[in-house]
Amino acid sequence: MRWRILALLFLGRIGLGFQFQTLASVGDDLVVAFGLDYAGLGLLIGLFMAPGLVLTLPAGYLGRRIADREMVAFGLGALAVGGLVSSLATSGATVGVGRAIAGIGFLFANLYFTKMVADWFEGREIATAMSILVMSWPFGIAMGQIGHAWLVEAYGWQVPFRVASAYCLLAAMAVLALYHAPETPRDAQAGGAARLTGQEWRLILCAAGAWGLFNSAYIIYLSFGPLVLQSLGLTALAAAGVISIASWVMIGSGALCGQIVDRFGHRNLVMTICMAGAVLALWLLSVPGAGLAGSLLLGLLGMAPAGVIMALSGLALRPQVRALGMGVFFTIYFACMMATPPAAGALLDATGDPFAPIWLAIAMFACVVPLVLAFQMIKSGSGTAKRAASLS
Repeated sequence: MRWRILALLFLGRIGLGFQFQTLASVGDDLVVAFGLDYAGLGLLIGLFMAPGLVLTLPAGYLGRRIADREMVAFGLGALAVGGLVSSLATSGATVGVGRAIAGIGFLFANLYFTKMVADWFEGREIATAMSILVMSWPFGIAMGQIGHAWLVEAYGWQVPFRVASAYCLLAAMAVLALYHAPETPRDAQAGGAARLTGQEWRLILCAAGAWGLFNSAYIIYLSFGPLVLQSLGLTALAAAGVISIASWVMIGSGALCGQIVDRFGHRNLVMTICMAGAVLALWLLSVPGAGLAGSLLLGLLGMAPAGVIMALSGLALRPQVRALGMGVFFTIYFACMMATPPAAGALLDATGDPFAPIWLAIAMFACVVPLVLAFQMIKSGSGTAKRAASLS
């Protein structure tokens, strides 16, 4: 049953990436239509994450009173409404309003999709399950990179927003109709104080920092990688196709990476190898003719540990504080994701170098490894202390 539930959640969560990618896919058209610069375009991309800065913790508290599936359905519905508002925009500001509404939906859906999987897979194959769930995001983005680019050329920049909204609405109805919680909710069984301990705070801060930097680097790659390839002579459609390859490939490599960590361990070694691959992959984008190799390497290796990083959030928290802890986790994630696109766009405006934002992404990928190592040290230190206490 849990694998059928995971399939449902995967299909529903595709809508998050599909709606997010709309702005990046129609960005050049919006620059022309509304006179935006690339810092402004980056701000519109980042607005998708802005509601998470103030609403994620309240969303976590609401989970104590409202069913998970209803929270997800609300989130997907808001994603649909936000996309529709953006499609009707007559100015950059109205696009921003639509993005903010969609961002509210994103934070609710993302938080509770993650909690649902943690509830169903706690203590069994959680890295594999999280890896599969997380791959729905790049799957949706890759759908958008190809599909939205074609829709823009054929029908105009408004249509991708509307198509993504329709998908999100259908996903909301499917989750309401088909999802149910585990028969014996683990949250109801767990004892202890319903607040985060000091160790849980330290663990969730490390996990959230790693997740935020990892995803921010990926978003820079998606948003500014095509400009690098276009500066080397590719057409806009060809550049979008090359960059999308990483998103398609990581769907398989991510699930495999989660299985490797679940079966054999060695999380820190896997993370170090994968982040080294991510750094090399992004550097290859600057080499004429190496863009395809860079995209393949990023998909095969650099983005493979996405679910392994996400699983840290489940490992950091007791069941009875999971909704609240996820609120903390996603607040930090949203802060990183909101700040990064404008910063990357400002780098491009200031330097005129299409590769300047990619250097920022390289630095972010490199910083993921120390945070994962710190998580393991904190976790191991707690285990050592408990064993010492039991022997005394």
